[in-house]
Amino acid sequence: MASRAWNGDPVNGMSLGEPARQVRLWPRFIVFALIIALVVATLGLRLFTLQVVSGGYYAGLARENRIRLQPVRAPRGLIFDRTGRQLVDNVATFAVKARPADMPLSQRPAVIERLATLLDISAADITEALDRAAANRFDLANVARGVPEEIALIIREEHLELPGVEVIVEPQREYPYGGLVAHILGFTGAVTPDDLARVGSLGYLHDDTVGKQGVEATFEEVLRGDYGVEQIEVDARGEAIRLLRTLQPAEPGNSLELSIDVDIQRDAETALRWAMDRIGLEQGVIMAMNPQTGEVLAMVSLPSYDNNLFARGISTADYQALLDAPGAPLRNHAIVDHVPPGSTYKLVAGAGGLQDGILTDRTILQTRAYLSIGSTKYWDWNRQGFGPLNIYDGFGRSSDTFFFQIAGELGIDRLAHWGSQFGFGQRTGIDLPGEVPGILPTNDWKMSLMNEPIYPGEVYQAGIGQGYNSFPPIQVLNAFAALANGGRLLKPQIVRRILGPNGEVVDEIEPQLIRQLPFDADVLRTMRRAARRVVTIRQTYNLVDLPIVVAGKTGTAEFGVRDAKGRLPYHSWFAGFVPKDPWKKDSDPNGVEAVSRTDSELAVLAFAYDSRTTGNAATEIVKYFLQLHYDLDVDLRQDWILERDNFYGQ
Repeated sequence: MASRAWNGDPVNGMSLGEPARQVRLWPRFIVFALIIALVVATLGLRLFTLQVVSGGYYAGLARENRIRLQPVRAPRGLIFDRTGRQLVDNVATFAVKARPADMPLSQRPAVIERLATLLDISAADITEALDRAAANRFDLANVARGVPEEIALIIREEHLELPGVEVIVEPQREYPYGGLVAHILGFTGAVTPDDLARVGSLGYLHDDTVGKQGVEATFEEVLRGDYGVEQIEVDARGEAIRLLRTLQPAEPGNSLELSIDVDIQRDAETALRWAMDRIGLEQGVIMAMNPQTGEVLAMVSLPSYDNNLFARGISTADYQALLDAPGAPLRNHAIVDHVPPGSTYKLVAGAGGLQDGILTDRTILQTRAYLSIGSTKYWDWNRQGFGPLNIYDGFGRSSDTFFFQIAGELGIDRLAHWGSQFGFGQRTGIDLPGEVPGILPTNDWKMSLMNEPIYPGEVYQAGIGQGYNSFPPIQVLNAFAALANGGRLLKPQIVRRILGPNGEVVDEIEPQLIRQLPFDADVLRTMRRAARRVVTIRQTYNLVDLPIVVAGKTGTAEFGVRDAKGRLPYHSWFAGFVPKDPWKKDSDPNGVEAVSRTDSELAVLAFAYDSRTTGNAATEIVKYFLQLHYDLDVDLRQDWILERDNFYGQ
C-alpha cells in the first residue's frame, strides 16, 4: 500500500499535532516554575531577614509591648493645725479606670453599659471620661473613685468581659473635721483639661487629682510630691502580670502646719452658729487673728459644706444642691464677698483726720440730727445727734454727723489714701484662693466708671463706710489688727510651717510686713483708746461687764432695697482686739492703759449678713466667742438684742 504524508488529521482518535503542542508549552512551565521559585526565595529571604537579620529588633518590639512603664503616685502631704492635730488623711480606696487603647471599639458599648450598671453612674459620664482621654489612648481615664469593695471585686472578676478596665487601689483624701475647716482646707478633685493646661508640665496625668480650693489648691506643689516610675509586665489584653522593677521611687509630698487652732475654730463656729440659728441668718463670718504675726487663729464662714463630698467624687445632683443652697455654702464669705464696712470704717476717717491735723484729741465737733447739702439731709443714725463731741466720744457714740464733717474736710481722695494705707481696696495676700480686692472709691475711679466725679454727699457716705465702699471682711479685721499692734499691716497667714515627710521643719513661714502705717504713734494710740471708749460707754451694752478688757468698733451697713416703711436692710459688724494681759485690774479700771499698749495677741471680727436685729448682732457673737475662748465663768448674752426689728442703730 502506498504511503502518504501526514496532513494533521486525527488518526485513531489522536491528533498527530499533540507532541508538537507539548513542545510549545514547555517554556510556559519553565516560566511558572521560575516565578514560584522566585516567590519562595523572596519569602525565604524575608523570613531570614525577620528572624536572623532583624530578629533582635522585632524581639525588642515584642518585649516593649509586653513591658510598660507606669507612674508611681506619691503620697500627698498631710495638713495639721498649730497644735499638731491632723486635719486631713490619705485613706486607701478603690478606683475604676479605663485605658482606651486596650478597649476594642466593637466591645466599647457593652463595656460602658456594664460599668454604668455596676457603678450606678450614667453611661454618658463614662463615655465622656473615655472621650476626654481619646488624645492619649494609652493613659488611664478616671471612671469612678471611692468604689465600694464588693463592686471593685466584681469588676476584677469580670475583667475578661471588660477589656481595658482596671481596678486600682489609690489614696483618697479624708477630712475628719468636715465642714468645721472646709473653707480653709478646701478639697482635691479630678484633674480637668484646664488644670492640665495650667500644671501639666509638672507631670500630672489625665487620671490625676489636684487641689481645687483652700490650702489644698494654694500649696498644691508643696503637697503633691514627686511621682516615681516602675516597670511592669502585661499580657496581650494589657492586664498587669507582675512588677519587674522600680526605676525611680516616689517622693512623698511635704505637709503643712496651719496657724489655725481647731479649738479656737470650734469656739468661733459655736458662737456664730448660735446667733445664726437664733436670728435666722443665711450667712455670717467670724475670724480671730494674732495681730503680732498676722496668723489667722480661726476663720469661720457659714453656711459651710462637707469637703469629703468632693474628695469622694461628688455627684452632679449633690453639687447642684450646694450651688442652689441658701447662703452660698461653697463661698468663703470672709475673703470673697464685697460688703460695705459700715461704721467700722470710721477708724479710717478718724485716724486720717488726726494725722492731717483736721482735729486733735481735744477738738470738739458739734453733732446734729442731720447735715444738709442743698436740699438733701444726711441724718445721724439716732436722728437726733449727740451735741458736742471729741474724737473719743465721736467714735464711741459712732456719730455719723461727727464723721461727715471729718470726711468732708478730708475729701474723697485723701480719705481713700488713708483707707489704702490700712489695706482697704487691695488684696491682703492671704494664702487662700479667691480673695477679692474690694472697692475703694476715688474721683478717678468714679470718673473712669461713670464719667462723673464723686459728689459731696457721697464723700459723707464714704466717711462712715457706706456708699460705694465695699470690702471683704478680712480687710476689716486686718486693719484693726494693725491698729492693735501699733501700725504694722501684716499679711494674714494661714500656713505657718512646711514639714517634710518625716515631720522635720522644711520652711518656717515668717510674718510678712505689707507696710508700716504712716501714722504718728499718738494718732494710733488715740484711736485705740477711742475703741475702748466704744465699750466703756456701753455702746455695746454689757460687753464692758466681761472680766477682760475689750476694745473695738461696731458697724451697721445698709444695703439693698427699702421695705414697705422705707427702711433698708442692714448688716452688723464688730471688729476689735484684746490686750495680751486681758484681765481687768484695779490700777486700770477702765482698761485705757491696757489698750494703749501695742502687745495685743488677739484681734477678732464678726459679720452678720442681713441681720436687721434690734441691737448689734455681731457684738453678741464676739461676746459669746470671748466667753468660750477665755473660758469665762459668765454668760452675758442678751437674746433681746437678736430680735428681728429692722431698727437702724449703732
